[in-house]
Order: sequence, then C-alpha cells, then structure tokens
Amino acid sequence: MPTSKVTYLGDLRTSSIHLQSGSEIITDAPTDNNGKGEAFSPTDTVANGLASCMFTVMGIKANDLGVDFSGSTAEVTKIMAAEPRRISEVHVNFNMNLAADEKTKMILERTAMTCPVFYSLHPDIKKEISFVWK
Repeated sequence: MPTSKVTYLGDLRTSSIHLQSGSEIITDAPTDNNGKGEAFSPTDTVANGLASCMFTVMGIKANDLGVDFSGSTAEVTKIMAAEPRRISEVHVNFNMNLAADEKTKMILERTAMTCPVFYSLHPDIKKEISFVWK
C-alpha cells in the first residue's frame, strides 16, 4: 500500500497526503530556486525529517528508560550545494528538556545516531549533530 499521494498544485507547490492518517504537508520551492518560499521546500522536509526521526528513536529509548524529554526542541539548518543542486550539510542542534545523568545522555545521543533517516542520507551529506542538556 502506498504511503502518500503527492499532487502538483502548480506554481512550484505540492500537496502530500499521508494516506493512513489523512494529514497534509504543503511544499513550495524556495525563493533561491524560483519559488515563493511560503512553505517547507522538499529539501527542507528531508533535513527536518532527520531531526524528527532522531527524536522518535530517542523517544522510544526514553520510554524504555522511564524518562521523558517532552518539550525538547531541535533547530535544523540545511546547507545546499550547486552543480548538482543538492543538500550538502544538515546541522541539528538539540536542546534537551531533561536533566539526565551521563549514562542516560550517552544512551539517548547514541540512539539518535541510529535513526533510519540518518542511515538513509548519502554519506557525502555532512551531518553536524549537537546536544545541550538541561
């Protein structure tokens, strides 16, 4: 069964519907690539997906450990390269809303680096990941 249905809306914009839940993501081309920049660009969603995936696998592990880091945030920076136009770097700075011992921090940080998106991104894409703990 397909995961999503993507519709080209025209004017460099798409609508993606997650078929299981019905939730929608709109993308728009960035201003530096003929777009309006009124929504996430497709490459923004890739970079954002890395942080979301890392949070997800950390959340699974945190549940196993009996800890909660709800309210934590991540700032994502995507850097593009030219010829061919592609993502060259993704920086993710996590601000963890958890006062954890060193062992728990290490377990969660290592777990983050095992997320499927991290492994799926091409090895040439530089990934800078940092954690700041409460």
